[in-house]
Amino acid sequence: MNSHNQALENLPIKQLFWQYALPAIAAATATPIYNIIDRIFIGQGVGPLAISGLALCFPIMNLGTALGTLVGAGSAAIISIRMGEKKQQEAIQTLGNALILNLLIGLTFSILSLIFLNPILRLFGASDATLPFAHDFMSILLIGNVVTHLFFGLNSIIRASGYPTKAMLSLFITIGVNLMLAPLFIFGFHWGIKGAATATVIAQCAGLVWVVLHFCSHKPYVHFCKSGFRLSGRIIKNIFSIGIAPFIIHCCACIVAIIMNWQLGKYGGDLVIGSFGIINAIGSVLIMFMLGLAQAMQPIVGYNWGAGLHDRVNKTFRLTILCATIVGTVGFLVAELMPNLITRCFTNDAELIKLTTFGLRIYVLCMPLVGFQVVTSNFFQSIGNAKISIILSLSRQVLCLIPFLLTLPLLWKLNGVWISVPAADFASAIFTAIVLVVYKMKNENWAS
Repeated sequence: MNSHNQALENLPIKQLFWQYALPAIAAATATPIYNIIDRIFIGQGVGPLAISGLALCFPIMNLGTALGTLVGAGSAAIISIRMGEKKQQEAIQTLGNALILNLLIGLTFSILSLIFLNPILRLFGASDATLPFAHDFMSILLIGNVVTHLFFGLNSIIRASGYPTKAMLSLFITIGVNLMLAPLFIFGFHWGIKGAATATVIAQCAGLVWVVLHFCSHKPYVHFCKSGFRLSGRIIKNIFSIGIAPFIIHCCACIVAIIMNWQLGKYGGDLVIGSFGIINAIGSVLIMFMLGLAQAMQPIVGYNWGAGLHDRVNKTFRLTILCATIVGTVGFLVAELMPNLITRCFTNDAELIKLTTFGLRIYVLCMPLVGFQVVTSNFFQSIGNAKISIILSLSRQVLCLIPFLLTLPLLWKLNGVWISVPAADFASAIFTAIVLVVYKMKNENWAS
C-alpha cells in the first residue's frame, strides 16, 4: 500500500477531508470563476448586451461540461474505488481510457457545435442584438473545447488519485493566466468579447501542460502507461455508469438554462437575460463550492467504501453536509445584505443593476438547503450507486425546477421565473431527505 492509500485509510477524517477540500473547491469553482472574470471584464469593457450574449452561451457550455463530466467524474470515482481495492493496473487502464474518450468526445462536440452554432443560439433565445456577442464568444471556446475536456477531466483524476494539492495548483495556474490575459485582450488589444474567450482557452492550455506532465511521470500510483491506452468496453461501461449522474445534472442544467432564457426573454427582454447571466454566475460559485466539498468527499468515501470501512464513510458524509450547509448560509446572507454592491462589480448600467439586485435576492432564498441536496446526490455517486444519484440529481433540475418555470410565470410573470429557483431548492431538499432516510433503513451496516 503506498502513502496515499494509507492516508485515505488511516488519517483522521477531518485532517484528510481538508487536505482534499481546498484543491477540490478550487477545481469545482474554476469554471464559475472564469465566468465571473469574463462577465466583470466584459460588462465593464463591452456593455450590458454583451453580458446577455454570454448568458445565451450557458446551455452550450453546460452541455460541453456534461460530456466532460461523463468521463471525468466517472473515471475519477472508478479510480478511487480501484485504489481502495488495491487494483493498480485497472486504475491505470481507466486513466488511459479516460484520456482517449475525452479526445474523441471533445472533438465531436466541437465540430458539430461550430457547424450549427447560429441556429443553436437562436434556439436558445438569441436576438439580433445579442447573437453577435454570443457567436463571437462561443466560437472561440468551441475551438479550444478539447483542451477544456482534457484539462478538467485529467485534473479530477489527479485529485482522486491522491494529489489534491497538485490539482489545486493547476487551477491556480489557469485562473492566474486568465486574470492576466483577459484585461490585456479586452482593454489593451480591444478584442472585446473575443478577447475574454481567447484568454480562457490559453489559460486552460497552460493548465493542461501541468496536468499532462504529472501523469507522464511514473512516480504517481496512477500514471500514463502504454498498456492503459487500449480501449476496454468494460472500463468504458464502468466510467459511463457512474459518470452518467453528473452528466445528467449538467444536461438538465442545459435544458433549464434554455427554458430560463425563454421565460426571461418573454417576460422581461434581453436585459433581464443579462441579469440572469450575472445571477447565475454568482449562484454557480456557491453551488460549485458545495460541489467541491462533495468532490473532496468522493475519494475518501469511495476508497473507504471499497475497503469496507463504513464508520469512516459516515463521518466523512456528515462533515461534508455540515460544511456545505455553512457555505449556503453564508452565501444567502451576503447576497441578501449586499446585492447592490455585488452587482456593481459587473456593470454600471442602472437598469441592469436594479433587475439583478431584485432577482439575486429571490434566487438565494433557499440556498442554505442546497448543500445537503448536492452532497447527498454526490455521495451515492461516490459509492457507485448511480441509480439513486441520478434520481436525486433529477429531483432538483427536472422534477421540480422545470415544472415551476413553466407554471409560476403564468401566475406572477417575471417574478414567477425568479421564484421558481428557491421553490425547486426547497422541494428537492425534502425529497432528498426522504430518499436518504429510506436508504439508511435498508442498509443498517452503513447507517450506524
